[in-house]
Formats: sequence, C-alpha cells, structure tokens
Amino acid sequence: MTSRFIEPLAVGRVIGDVLDMFAPSVNLSVIYTSRQVNNGCELKPSAVAISPRVAVGGQDLRTFYTLVMTDPDAPSPSDPTLREYLHWIVTDIPATTAASFGRELVAYESPRPTIGIHRFVFVLFKQMGRQTVYPPVARQNFNTRSFADLNGLGLPVAAVYFNAQKETAGRRR
Repeated sequence: MTSRFIEPLAVGRVIGDVLDMFAPSVNLSVIYTSRQVNNGCELKPSAVAISPRVAVGGQDLRTFYTLVMTDPDAPSPSDPTLREYLHWIVTDIPATTAASFGRELVAYESPRPTIGIHRFVFVLFKQMGRQTVYPPVARQNFNTRSFADLNGLGLPVAAVYFNAQKETAGRRR
C-alpha cells in the first residue's frame, strides 16, 4: 500500500527536492471546490485561488498535525532560486478532522506560477503536542526539511502534490 502513495512522489521528484523518503501513515485529502488533489494532477491557478478543504485521518483526537504547502519550483522550474516558496501552514489540526479546525500559522497564498509547470506540495506532519510549532522567518527560500527539524516534527506522515502553470486569458474559467 505504501508504494502506491510514495511512487508518484518519487517520480514527480517531490521526494528528493522537498522531502526525504517516508512511510505514509495517515490519510490526507485535499479538495479545491469539488476537485480532489491527486499526485501529479493539473489544476488551473483560477481553480486554486481559495484555500482547499483538507481532511486529516488518524485515530486519536489527542494527536495534532501540521500541514505545509510549498512550491519547490519558484520562480521557474528550470531556475528554482526561491526554492521552496511557502504558500500555507496550518498547525494544531486534530486527527479525524479538517484543517479548518487548526490554527493558520501562515495565511494561504494562492498559487500564481509565471513560467513553466510548478509543483504545489502539501505535506502533513504529526506534532509532539499542541502549540509546539513556530512560524518560519520568510516565505521565500523556505525549507520543509529544516522547518520540520526546527519544530521536532520528524518525517512526514502524508503528502500529495498537484501541478499548475500560468493561464492564458483564453483558458481561464
């Protein structure tokens, strides 16, 4: 079961560029309007302008999670000098609930890729306790691994990503 979730992350270079190899252990569902995010799917920037509904699995309501959303391809996939660009952090998400029940540490910033196809990665970490995660210094040059280390989060428990590219005026809906 694990390889089914890890393989697309490895093929899409999410494992390597953003994350180390890990074993998914919690269900993570990310839905924009009515569109579920599946690894490697393409979503238009206009479809991801508003923060998604995020549902977190897990059994124990005393367990809390942190959700991070980054773009490892900023400003362009061929020259990602801002890698990673931070789009969102929600902490203190109780198990078996939605991210809306958590604490938004960094406000959602909608993806607006300008050049090339960008990957937007959602990473879920299990927290040691409530209110144990601190905000990063900046959105640019964010590092998911360093953020996890600084906050004692360890390896991810789930991750999913989608692709997006700049919309031309005729393609917008």
